[in-house]
Amino acid sequence: MPDTAPNSAPSVITSVAELQALYGQPVEASLVKEVDVITPEYRRFIEVSPFMALATSGPEGLDCSPRGELKGTVHIEDERTLMLPDRRGNNRIDSLRNVVQDPRVALLFLVPGSGSTIRVNGRAQISIDPQLLARFAVEGKAPRSVMVIAVETVFFQCARAIVRSDLWNPEHHVDPKSLPTPGQILASASDARVGGEAYDREWPERARKTMW
Repeated sequence: MPDTAPNSAPSVITSVAELQALYGQPVEASLVKEVDVITPEYRRFIEVSPFMALATSGPEGLDCSPRGELKGTVHIEDERTLMLPDRRGNNRIDSLRNVVQDPRVALLFLVPGSGSTIRVNGRAQISIDPQLLARFAVEGKAPRSVMVIAVETVFFQCARAIVRSDLWNPEHHVDPKSLPTPGQILASASDARVGGEAYDREWPERARKTMW
């Protein structure tokens, strides 16, 4: 008789062949949408996207971090090149450290109000060329570095995830007051050495002074 004990391990897929047998072949539309350059159609999405998730991989582990700017997260240099200025942050440099050791990157662009997301895969370098940094200065403050991304693949992701989540519907937005604050999280993680009410109270002004 089959093992039906509560602690028995579930079935696990262990090969690509098993995955293909389970899911079948992709439809044609899911294949022809993938191109190796930024087409005019994809360019429009990227130009208006104020938010992007940047995924990297390195010997020390994986990283996926947010990037955002109202006037566009990245600069499209040409159909095969994106430029991402690195604005001020917490100096962990997880993404940059990974890129120096493994140039592969994956980008996911969101456009508020749109169900489609745009994905770009490529290889990146970290540039500190003074002229390049100066191009991306905001309020007289240049980024410390610019990630130059050589595009390898571009494609859109269909809207199912956005539709399922109802992401852009204000009626489903979570009240921030119902969530732990950054100060509370820091205090809990550090036995109250860092964070607390003072951290939350001072953050808006600190962020205003260090935005760029």
